[in-house]
Amino acid sequence: MEEKICYLGQQSVFEEASKTFHQLRGIEVQAKQIERVCHYFGEELTVELPLSKGKQTEEPEQWEAKEAKTEPHYVMMDGTMILTREEQWKEVKLGRVFSARDNVTTSKDRGIILCSEYVAHLGGHEAFLQQMEYYTDAIKEKIFIADGAKWIWSWVEAYYPESVQILDFYHAKEHLCDYAKIRFRSPKSMKDWIDKQTELMLNDNMKQVMINIKVIPFHSTQQEKYSREKLLAYYQRNMKRMRYKTFQQAGYVIGSGAMEAAHRNVIQKRLKLSGQRWTKKGAQQILNLRVLEKSNKWSRVIKFAKKAA
Repeated sequence: MEEKICYLGQQSVFEEASKTFHQLRGIEVQAKQIERVCHYFGEELTVELPLSKGKQTEEPEQWEAKEAKTEPHYVMMDGTMILTREEQWKEVKLGRVFSARDNVTTSKDRGIILCSEYVAHLGGHEAFLQQMEYYTDAIKEKIFIADGAKWIWSWVEAYYPESVQILDFYHAKEHLCDYAKIRFRSPKSMKDWIDKQTELMLNDNMKQVMINIKVIPFHSTQQEKYSREKLLAYYQRNMKRMRYKTFQQAGYVIGSGAMEAAHRNVIQKRLKLSGQRWTKKGAQQILNLRVLEKSNKWSRVIKFAKKAA
């Protein structure tokens, strides 16, 4: 019964979980009791990993040995904010790992990812990245797709310099559009300029994009100057990750749509509902349960419930 309570509690708000449990089982379980059970299981079934490479967990039986994976795997990560009682808005870092084989196209513009492994951490990126290493170390061919966050690419360069690194195309274009909105007065001129640069980006011609940004007539406003310099620095820093034609010809995805979907599916549907404000500890406990369920590892909850009984 506790396992079923956990499942409902990580799927919906505790009040709704209480109603659903009564409808399905005919048993009255108060929302507060569901909350307590979820937090207890979420704490006991922590998804925290060794604090450094090669260090053993205190309870190694919790973790299966990761077999080497020879097929290509995508590794994506990003952050989203949730409201906490202690620090107001706090970032949850979310990682998603899935094989290229599991990324299935269902129609011209749509696809589905059959199986993913997730990591969610409310806190600093150091602890989050140590958890990600549990999954990435076992993968032979890694394809990292992320925005321009320096902490992500510094980690990738330090530990996996041989990997494929792709700057999310839609983030790259978004930065271009942000600058164009400041620079252009005419909507048509802005659209034409963006379309031209986008075509160049998709044809591995980032050098020409950089030239076009530099030579465009300048209005001399401080906002425009700052925006242009920021855009140029962003592109220069990520130049090697923006070979989009080459990546697409190799069969790689160039956007992080799967990561955006993960934010909605893993975090927002449960932890960013109207009026919700979490303790940091409570949020992490629910995140632990969410990650297990979305990673198809709910068997760990069932095993723990039987052991506890």
